[in-house]
Amino acid sequence: MFVGIDIGTSSVKTVLMSEDGAVIASESRPLTVQRPHPGWSEQDPESWWTATVETMDALAAAHPAAVAATKGIALSGQMHGATLLGKDGKVLRPCILWNDGRSAAECAELETACPELHAIAGNLAMPGFTAPKLLWVRKHEPDIFAETRHVLLPKAYVRYRMTGDMVEEMSDASGTLWLDVGKRDWSDAVLAATGLDRSHMPRLVEGSQSGGPLSADLARRWGMTSIPVVAGGAGDNAAAAVGLGAIAAGSAFLSLGTSGVLWVTTDRFLPNPSSAVHAFCHALPETWHQMGVMLSAASALSWYSGLVGVKEGELLAALGESVPAPSPVLFLPYLSGERTPHNDVAARGAFIGLAHESDRAVLTQAVLEGVAFATKSCQQVLEAAGSHVAEIDLVGGGSRSALWAGIIANVLGIPVHTVEDGEIGGAFGAARLARIAATGLSPAEVCPPAKRLRTFAPDRALVDAYAERFALWSRLYPAIKAAQAG
Repeated sequence: MFVGIDIGTSSVKTVLMSEDGAVIASESRPLTVQRPHPGWSEQDPESWWTATVETMDALAAAHPAAVAATKGIALSGQMHGATLLGKDGKVLRPCILWNDGRSAAECAELETACPELHAIAGNLAMPGFTAPKLLWVRKHEPDIFAETRHVLLPKAYVRYRMTGDMVEEMSDASGTLWLDVGKRDWSDAVLAATGLDRSHMPRLVEGSQSGGPLSADLARRWGMTSIPVVAGGAGDNAAAAVGLGAIAAGSAFLSLGTSGVLWVTTDRFLPNPSSAVHAFCHALPETWHQMGVMLSAASALSWYSGLVGVKEGELLAALGESVPAPSPVLFLPYLSGERTPHNDVAARGAFIGLAHESDRAVLTQAVLEGVAFATKSCQQVLEAAGSHVAEIDLVGGGSRSALWAGIIANVLGIPVHTVEDGEIGGAFGAARLARIAATGLSPAEVCPPAKRLRTFAPDRALVDAYAERFALWSRLYPAIKAAQAG
């Protein structure tokens, strides 16, 4: 048996997997986010630990024999969060999360202090990443910075509580900006630019390798007959990729969750930082990936649903499973800024082309198309970075909509596949990594591709129509940006 634990932003989810890779049971506990100032986003690390223990206690109570036979555990989780520990492992302040925007000024300072940053980290400095957060702490909370002995990402902190060891894996470490992504090792130059060194960092392992044993006390608490290994695990998107079987070069998927991610697996480091492409290590050895990241995806539809006071399902049902032509209204989905390709925390959304005849259905379609166009922008910059996207699997909450899948196929001009368990989370991928670490099986044996349920092939007439609309849509961001500046 194997356990995967996902330390998310809104919940901790734990799954129990059988020897043959099937999910036996799962448990989750909610988390809350604190926003003490506009643009800030923090969590208490103790809440992650409490939720983790509660989910494991519940699984052990409901499935004692299965939990007793656990051979391996792995964690996935939200990336980029800065968890600062002082001496004796004491948490010094709430964790600054991935969606915290306070360190924009420090990003520019970091790029000035470390001119080789892009070549080393393969990414632009963005407020979401970990390194700029530490510069902010050094500037605004110098006493806290002086006390800091270790910096851990969220799942690494939970691992520390589980094992007593400070260990991180490559995919999550890539999102700190401190990792030399090509060499899969900490960068002394970038660490020095933030006033840190290797002593502040956890030990690095691959996601499918053992990072050490679970503590004997916890193994006894959960009734385990032997002490399981705790694998490296993965950042949330890399864990989702492992769960989908996206482990070979060229494998691609689009995740339509709160945010959106267009993922491509690569066999080498292929950065394109000028277009805000994320080039990270995968959770498997000698494998990397690229991502185009949209800060608002399915959340754009949720926002619109709340605005008009109609449930999302009703909005989509009114349009059916397909549309005959693009909406006459264009929508920019930049409700909370954007990463790829603009790297602009100040970007904002807009409806363009409104008229008296613009009804609710027209605007609903525009929202769906706006997210699809943003995905097209990501596709273009990934292609420019050397990754050809020939087809994609569609996952996340947005994958439930056949209408949206068809629109995306026509906007991207490639086949889009919905898959079994399309809303699967990082905990499943983490459990697969635990299985690899505990058994020595190959990733190919443990991570078969997800079963495809339906394919949406692009319609040539609509592909051409959407290409014309995309060309117009692409001109909106710079025009609106210029108007805001003026």
